[in-house]
Amino acid sequence: MTPKPAANKPLVFPAYAKATLMLVGIFVLFSILFIAESIILPILYAFIIAIVVEPVVRFLVKRGFNRALASLIVLILIISLLAVMVMLVASQANKLGEAWPQINVKIQEMLKIFSDFIADQFNLSNKEIDTYVNQMQDEMMSNGGSKIGITLSALGGIFATVMLTPVYTFMLLYYQPHLIDFIHKLFTKAYDKQVTDVLSNTKSLVQSYLLGLSIEFVILAVLNSLGLLLVGLDYAILLGIIGALLNIIPYLGGIIAVVLYMLVALVTKEPVHVLYVLGIYSFIQFFDNNFIVPKIVGSKVKLNALVSIVVVIAGAALWGIPGMFLAIPVLGIVKLILDVFPAQAHWGNFLGEPVAPTSKLVLKLKKIVKA
Repeated sequence: MTPKPAANKPLVFPAYAKATLMLVGIFVLFSILFIAESIILPILYAFIIAIVVEPVVRFLVKRGFNRALASLIVLILIISLLAVMVMLVASQANKLGEAWPQINVKIQEMLKIFSDFIADQFNLSNKEIDTYVNQMQDEMMSNGGSKIGITLSALGGIFATVMLTPVYTFMLLYYQPHLIDFIHKLFTKAYDKQVTDVLSNTKSLVQSYLLGLSIEFVILAVLNSLGLLLVGLDYAILLGIIGALLNIIPYLGGIIAVVLYMLVALVTKEPVHVLYVLGIYSFIQFFDNNFIVPKIVGSKVKLNALVSIVVVIAGAALWGIPGMFLAIPVLGIVKLILDVFPAQAHWGNFLGEPVAPTSKLVLKLKKIVKA
C-alpha cells in the first residue's frame, strides 16, 4: 500500500524571525525613501494635487473638453493661484527686509535686558555672558561654510521638486483612466466589482479629506491675517499664511505659530500686543478645532498626537521641511485606506484620535450657529 504524501503545511516563522524581517523591511523602506527623495517627493506632491483637482477635470471633460486640455486648464489655474500667493508673501517679505535694521535694534535691546536678568539671577557678570555669546557666534561662523552648502543643496532639491511637480500632476490627471484600468487588470474579472467599489470609495474619502485640508488652509490664512491686522501687527498676510501652513502639523504647528506671532508682536509692538495676539489666536484655534475641522475636514481622519508628532519628525529627518509638511496628508491618506479594509481597520483606529464627548459649550455654540 502506497503511503499518502504529506499535506503541504504553510511555512510558519518563529516570532523572532518575524520581528527581524519586519525591522529589516522598515530599514530597507526608509533607505529607499531617503535615497530616492528627488524622485518620490514630487510624485507624492503631484499625487495629492491630482486627487484634489480631479473632480474639476472630470467636470470639464463632461462638458466636452479634451482630457489633455482640461488637465492643462486646471494646472494653469493652480499655478496662477500659487503665483498670486507667492507675490503677496514676497511683498510682505520685502517690507520685512526693509524694516530689518530697526527690528534688529529692538532685538539687541531685548537681548540686553535678558542678559541683565540672567546675570542677576545666576550671579554672572555681563562680561562672562558676552564671552559665551561670542563663542557661540564664532562656532556658528566656523560651521557657516558647511551650513551654506547644505542650504544650497536643500534649495536645489526644492527647486527640482517645484519644477517636476506640475509635470507629474498633468501626467497623473491625463493618464488617470489608464492607471485605473491597469489596477483593474491586476485582479481577475470575478473581483472587478469589489475593486471598483474599493477604488471609488477610497478616492471619494481621500478627495474629501484633501479638499477639506485645502479649504481649512485658505480659511485659516484669511482668519489669521485678519486677526493680526485687527491687533495692528505688521506683516499680517505673511504671518497669516505661515500660520495656516504650520497648522497642517497637528499640535506642534499651532504652538510654533503662536510663539512666532508673539515674538513678532514683542519685537515690533508694545508688550500688551502679545496678549492681544494670544487672545486672537486662541479664538481662531477654538473655531478651527470645533467648527472647521468637524464640518470641512471631518473628524474621522483626525490623527492622534503621538503618531502625528512621530511622523512629522520622521518626515523632517527623511526629506527636511517638504517632508515635514507632506507627512500628515500622506498619513491621513494611509489611515483612510486602512479604514476601508475591515481586516486592517484596527490600524486605522490606532492612527486616529479617541472619540471624546463634545463639551457643553461647543454644543451650545453649534445650536446658536444652526439657528
